[in-house]
Amino acid sequence: MNNYLEFNFKIVPLQPWNEILMAELIGIGFDSFTEEHDGILAYIQKEQFREEDLKQLHLLQNPEIQVSYSYTEMPNINWNEEWEKNFSPINIENQVSIRAEFHGNQGLPHEIIIQPKMSFGTGHHATTYLMIQQMLDMDFRNKTVLDMGCGTSVLAIFAKQQGAAKTVAIDIDEWSVENSIENAARNNVDLEISQGTAENLGEENFDIILANINRNILISDIPTYVSVLNSGGQLLLSGLCFFDVDDILEVCTAQNLTLKKKIQREEWVSLLLEK
Repeated sequence: MNNYLEFNFKIVPLQPWNEILMAELIGIGFDSFTEEHDGILAYIQKEQFREEDLKQLHLLQNPEIQVSYSYTEMPNINWNEEWEKNFSPINIENQVSIRAEFHGNQGLPHEIIIQPKMSFGTGHHATTYLMIQQMLDMDFRNKTVLDMGCGTSVLAIFAKQQGAAKTVAIDIDEWSVENSIENAARNNVDLEISQGTAENLGEENFDIILANINRNILISDIPTYVSVLNSGGQLLLSGLCFFDVDDILEVCTAQNLTLKKKIQREEWVSLLLEK
């Protein structure tokens, strides 16, 4: 196992900036978090940490927010044990249950079984909740689907359960790819899973693209998504705070995308757009 660094971030004011800081930290390689009464504990593999990336985060440069941190090295964390201690089933709109294998059936119309390990996307975070909430009202039958930045592949799995045809799941992190393969098997769905970024998208086109990623990556990659999105296709986005929406929509408008639906949960937003 790789040694981890544990960062103790103190944040004033705490809300909503603790969630926003976690989203920014995910973008530079942090992969696990624990919420504290005055901040968050955040974890990153020692070999992946670059202090210059941390210092450049928008939140740490905001004069209206006080953020201080310290860190210690923590060898050999067993993340499977850690998440099992705290992972509880998720109920999305009384329609979708996301649970682990050791939980009982929740009796909802749809069920996804995952073991997230270090991958992002359990449904506990508002952005994953928003994505699935939007997906409940979308038609996936016989559609080709791309889950970009798939994490646990919970979105790709749900798309297949909703009748999607070929479904591709891509993530930059090796452990997310491994976890996605395991989770696809747990749910008896067939996904095409690979490691990469938007730069790895080729000539293949999609009817629906799902992207629950941070704003900077979305702003950079939306033109690429549009280039492989079929005419009349849908792009579903989250990973966005309410104050990111105008910047994202500016990029989308420039790409001739039309906003069809916007929903918000706490400070987080999901946007459904059509080409």
